[in-house]
This record gives sequence, C-alpha cells and structure tokens, in this order.
Amino acid sequence: MSGSAIAMMIIGIVIIWGGMAASITNAVIKAKQK
Repeated sequence: MSGSAIAMMIIGIVIIWGGMAASITNAVIKAKQK
C-alpha cells in the first residue's frame, strides 16, 4: 500500500464518521426542539 492510498483511506473514514456524527447531533438537536 502506498502512502497516498493510506491517506485516501483515512480521509474517507474521517468523512464517513464526520457525517455520522453530524447526523446524530442533528437528530438530537431536532428532538430537543420538539
């Protein structure tokens, strides 16, 4: 595995986890507003 491939994998994981965290916080905020 080359360095760029590892970097792309890490970036992909960060984007996926970041999106999951954003959707969870968004759902919590919407639930609190109700």
